[in-house]
Amino acid sequence: EVAYSQSTGQKEQLSRCLQRGIRRVQDLCKVLQLPAAFEETAVSYFQRALQLPAFHLVSLEKKELLGGCCVFVTCRQHNWPLTMGTICSLLYAKQELFAGVFLSLQKELGLSVPALSLADLVKTHLSSFRLCQPSAEVPAPFLEDREKLVARTVGIVELASEAWLVTGRHPVPVVTAAAFLAWQSLRPRARLSCPLARFCRVAGVDLPPPAHLRLKELLEILLGMASQLAWLRGFRLDKKTVVKHVGDLLQHRVFLLKSAFGQERGDEQQRGAASGQGSTGQGSPGQGSPRSPPVAQEKGCPLAGKCPRPLLPPCLIHPRKRLRSAAPSTPDPAVTGDEPISDSEIEQYLRSPDEVRAFRKAKAW
Repeated sequence: EVAYSQSTGQKEQLSRCLQRGIRRVQDLCKVLQLPAAFEETAVSYFQRALQLPAFHLVSLEKKELLGGCCVFVTCRQHNWPLTMGTICSLLYAKQELFAGVFLSLQKELGLSVPALSLADLVKTHLSSFRLCQPSAEVPAPFLEDREKLVARTVGIVELASEAWLVTGRHPVPVVTAAAFLAWQSLRPRARLSCPLARFCRVAGVDLPPPAHLRLKELLEILLGMASQLAWLRGFRLDKKTVVKHVGDLLQHRVFLLKSAFGQERGDEQQRGAASGQGSTGQGSPGQGSPRSPPVAQEKGCPLAGKCPRPLLPPCLIHPRKRLRSAAPSTPDPAVTGDEPISDSEIEQYLRSPDEVRAFRKAKAW
C-alpha cells in the first residue's frame, strides 16, 4: 500500500525551507501538548506566511522564529495560556527579535490576537500543583481544595494587575507568588512558617528567581491596604500576620487601593502639612519658608510616615541606580623647561664614552 503523498509527489512540490518549518511547528506543538486542531491552524498560518513577499528575504533565524509565532498566535486565539517567554525559551530566541517577527506576522496576515487572560493562566499553572491531590509526598496540612486555591489566587493576581505588578513582566513569577499567598491565607495557622522555596518543592513546580521579589511587592501592597481597614488599625501587622486578612482585603480591594495609594489625597495632605509648618514656624531655621514647596519640607512633615504614596509601577518608585561617570582626570601641567631631570633621563642624552665616565665619576662623589 502506497500513501497518496508518496504516489503523487506532493511533498516534492514543497521547498525544503517549508518542509523544515512545518516539521518545526509540529514538533513545537507536540512539546507543548497542544490539540490536533491547534497544530493544523499553526501549520496553515506558516504556509500562508511563507507565500508572502515580506518573508521571502528575511534571515534564516527569523524564518525559524516564524513557526513559533504561528504557534503563539494559535494559542492566543484559542485562549490557551501560553506566554511569549515560554516560546522564546523553547526556541532559544531573544524576546525582542521574537516580538518583531510576531508583529510582522500579525500585520501581514491581518490576524486578530486577543490578550492573554490571567484567569486562564492561573488555572493552567495551578493544574500542575500536587497540593490539590492527596499523596504520600504531600503532608496533610499542605493539602488544599483546588477551587478555593484557584479563586483566591485569581483575586490576588487581579490585585497585582491593578497595582502595576504584572505590566511588562513575566506572569509566571507573579502567579507563583500569588498562589503561595493564597495557599497561606486559607489556613494561616499551619502554613505561615512555610517558606516559598519549600512550598514550590512540595507542590512539584520550579521556583522562578523573581518570585521572591514579586512576593515582597505583593506584601507591601497588602500592608498598605490593611492600614486603611478600621478593624485592623489596632493591630501591629507585619508581612506574616497580614496574610491572615487577605480575604477581607480582597473583598474591599477597590476602596482600599484608592485609600492607601490615592494620589490626590496624598497631595492634599502634603500641601496641608506644608502650609501648617509655614504658618507656625517661620523663624525656625530647620523648617523652611512658607513659600517653599511641599517636597522640600518632606523631612519635617509630621504626616511624612502616613502620607500615602501614589500607585505607580515599581520601576518608577524604585528606579535603578545609574552608574556615576568617572571624575575627569586632572590635566598634565604645561611643560616650561625648568622641570628637574632624573638620572635615567640624563643618561639618554650622554652619547660619548668620555661623558659617561665623567658622569659616573661625578656621581661617585
